[in-house]
Amino acid sequence: MDALGPIRTEYQRYRRQVELALEQVADADLHRTLDPDGNSIAVLLRHLAGNLRSRFTDFLGSDGEKPWRHRDDEFATTIATRTELLAAWHDGWRAVELALAEVAAAGPAVFTRQVTIRQQPLSVLDALLRSVAHTASHAGQIVLLARTFAGSSWRSLSIPKGGSAAYAASPTREKSPDGR
Repeated sequence: MDALGPIRTEYQRYRRQVELALEQVADADLHRTLDPDGNSIAVLLRHLAGNLRSRFTDFLGSDGEKPWRHRDDEFATTIATRTELLAAWHDGWRAVELALAEVAAAGPAVFTRQVTIRQQPLSVLDALLRSVAHTASHAGQIVLLARTFAGSSWRSLSIPKGGSAAYAASPTREKSPDGR
């Protein structure tokens, strides 16, 4: 069984959802919050990018919490442009892609190999599943914020309200209205 295939698919699903949601948000909305203690889309993007970059840089060889990562700074209110946020986002995903290629090259036995995150030992499979769940959680937050800020102009990322019967008749694996 290829455990890496479904993991890659889920990473791609959440990455795609976030990127399609970002297309529907004005630049000013990237820094909006729903309440004073809430996270903005920008904060969530910086946090996910920092997490992915830290976890997946030298994934098999070093602790996933790198000494150069400053996690608390990811949650600080700063003004970054969409271009800067997307550059960090893409850097995080590059680290994921390189690490997954390394895992694939190591063969199926790698999934039982041990890695560490914050000095906690985990199997490679457990570390990957933990990361997918973390990514999914924050992707959902980003999509919810984007949907809220886009209002009535929101284009569904999956099955639109009232569209279940049409979807069931011709499933398209949650494609966006533009087919991506």
